[in-house]
Amino acid sequence: MERLRVAVLGAGTMGHGIAQAAAQAGAEVALRDVEPAAVERGLSGIRRFLEKGVEKGKIMATDRDAALARIRGTTDLASALREADLVIEAVPEKLDLKRRVFAEVVDLAPEGSTLATNTSSLSIAAIAEALPEKDRGRVVGMHFFNPVPIMKLVEVVRGPESSDDSVETALDLARSMGKEPIVVRDAPGFATSRLGVAIGLEAIRMLEEDVASAEDIDRAMVLGYNHPMGPLRLTDLVGLDVRLGIAEYLAKELGPRFEPPALLRRMVEDGHLGQKSGRGFYAWK
Repeated sequence: MERLRVAVLGAGTMGHGIAQAAAQAGAEVALRDVEPAAVERGLSGIRRFLEKGVEKGKIMATDRDAALARIRGTTDLASALREADLVIEAVPEKLDLKRRVFAEVVDLAPEGSTLATNTSSLSIAAIAEALPEKDRGRVVGMHFFNPVPIMKLVEVVRGPESSDDSVETALDLARSMGKEPIVVRDAPGFATSRLGVAIGLEAIRMLEEDVASAEDIDRAMVLGYNHPMGPLRLTDLVGLDVRLGIAEYLAKELGPRFEPPALLRRMVEDGHLGQKSGRGFYAWK
């Protein structure tokens, strides 16, 4: 069987994680970003992750080298897409940006290739509207979770026009990565973001109302419900600005139960975005 060729657009945290997981699954991967420095940061992140895996005995050195040999970085969109069987867009969670990317991609990717978007909440149908009507069936959602090489879940989102072939291509890649994919309908927030944001927003409201400390709210979910991490610490890792954006979108689509708490808005305005800024609900080094 011919090796799958994957183009990943966006070399940030999610993009380079997807590229690494695909390469470890045996795919030939082109990792593309608009800036050479962003591409190099993504490739460096992959090298560091794999090296740590070797040091911990979780990855063989030969497997590390083979995976790295299957990844190439580029800023040339046409070069990244030229022979791709599957394109995975992993740019920031902004509808207009994703639509612009897909409008460019459709003219450069091979006819019949599958076009996947790594969105956590945005409408697949709205993204696909950027394409000619005949190409909208090629678009499917592939919602990966951070860190991609470790997290088992991939949420495959079937848009109203997604073809069976596109969905199967996404499922096949996810399974080859050792993931356990689920298939959900193109509804606001899908399954995971809708549930996760609901819990996270309520935890923020509880902190706002001084029900308990951030540590104790998180401890309640870890010890009482077997969650691997509490909702406030998880919000710090995701990014308070990212969670705010998703909540605003869900409030618009699903109603006031997803209205962001004033505390979340205030923290984002103050630049307290979580781990990436050094301060959120917790202090980070």
